[in-house]
Amino acid sequence: MKNLEASKDFYTEKLGFEIDNSNPQAFVFKYNQGEASFAIRTPLEPIEDKELGVGVSLWFAVSENLDELNEKFIANGITTVDPIFETPFGRAFHVKDLDGYKLTFLDPK
Repeated sequence: MKNLEASKDFYTEKLGFEIDNSNPQAFVFKYNQGEASFAIRTPLEPIEDKELGVGVSLWFAVSENLDELNEKFIANGITTVDPIFETPFGRAFHVKDLDGYKLTFLDPK
């Protein structure tokens, strides 16, 4: 993460994740009342001039209406929301965070 505080704000204010735990170098988030969780932290090595997010995709199965969730993210000012598409696993859409990491929200079949 290039800016831990900005990333925390993105995940909580724009996407609606909750902070489960934190320390000065990291935040642990939970989604959908703890059904999914992950952490972000300050880099362990220098990241200047490195492309972040390449090859990383986090998937979250959601129980809420996918169309409404997609619209909510757009209304929250997220400009990196993709249109909903069909996958073999169900309908989904992608969002990129501030560092280019891809988050996939899936309505499983």
